[in-house]
Amino acid sequence: MESRDLDFFRKLPKTDLHVHLDGSLRLSTILELAARQGVRLPADTPEGLREAMHIGQVCDSLVSYLSAFEVTLAVLQTEEALYRAAYELAQDAAEENVRYMEVRYSPILHTRRGLRLTAVIEAVTQALRQAQKDFGIDSGVIICGIRSISPASSLEMAQLAVAYKNHGVVGFDLAGAEFNYPAKAHKDAFQLILKNNINCTAHAGEAYGPESVAQAIHYLGAHRIGHGVRLREDGDLLNYVNDHRIPLEICPSSNVQTGAVPSIDQHPIRFLYNFGVRVTVNTDNRLITDTSVSQELWLLHKQLGFDLDEIRQIVIWGFKSAFLPFHVKQRTLRAIGQELDRLIHGRAPDDRPPLEENGDDPRGPSHAPATS
Repeated sequence: MESRDLDFFRKLPKTDLHVHLDGSLRLSTILELAARQGVRLPADTPEGLREAMHIGQVCDSLVSYLSAFEVTLAVLQTEEALYRAAYELAQDAAEENVRYMEVRYSPILHTRRGLRLTAVIEAVTQALRQAQKDFGIDSGVIICGIRSISPASSLEMAQLAVAYKNHGVVGFDLAGAEFNYPAKAHKDAFQLILKNNINCTAHAGEAYGPESVAQAIHYLGAHRIGHGVRLREDGDLLNYVNDHRIPLEICPSSNVQTGAVPSIDQHPIRFLYNFGVRVTVNTDNRLITDTSVSQELWLLHKQLGFDLDEIRQIVIWGFKSAFLPFHVKQRTLRAIGQELDRLIHGRAPDDRPPLEENGDDPRGPSHAPATS
């Protein structure tokens, strides 16, 4: 297998469909915002804060992992801070050639100092629009309900998503600790989302078993699944997800950090890919996990033996799984497929199958056309 270094993966056009705003700040920005706002942090140096937030470290559990968000949320309670965090996130993603990104967060978590929910939304969407002009990166917002707050809060977040549909918001999500907070309790929020023809995803199958994935699909109507790494524990559900081409938003390094999988070498993404499941590769939290999309793809290549054609397929699935209109997606997929072929093969191969409307090649992922 031809081996490539990290720099090669930085050159590939990519998506990041699962990235949390409040987990992806720059460390220097947290320190600057805290000093400006008078917020006391667990440490006042980059090194100390990195240790306090267990950046890049394996945690005892998902709950332990989520504790780092208390640090970031403490400084994300103003419009200025939200704008800066979103703008810098888009800039950082653009620098590694992420072409399309879906930034998720829960506005209710940014109202501790009385900020209006609408102001929270608009600060982020304005920043992403400006970043598109400055860096050429396209993006959308996914509003999150939080499992551990309340179903009523999730419904309120869903109402926000409905109000800002076509104004920067492209989807809705259910996030937060899975254990003891079943997805089905939040079905009213998702019914509102689906009734308004809005895309939706849900964190599931990370800290809890495949039952969590089943609830996300059958109670919430999720179009994608966040993580889903425990899906292989239920063969029937695995086949259902595969048959219905429900994408998984896999975040390999984060899955190791939260303890969902023991190591990159044992990550189920290789099994899922070989089985034909539509897997996408994402960062989850660029700061807390200390990663990038390029880094994640390189790890798959280096440690799980994904060759360049398999990496190409995963990148294509990222664009195909994006919450974008069909015709926009179709144009994008044609262009991205050709660009990937030039980067990987040095030319656009002339033996690709014709573009199919549904983009699925029955011969499997290694033979799939640019829209599979």
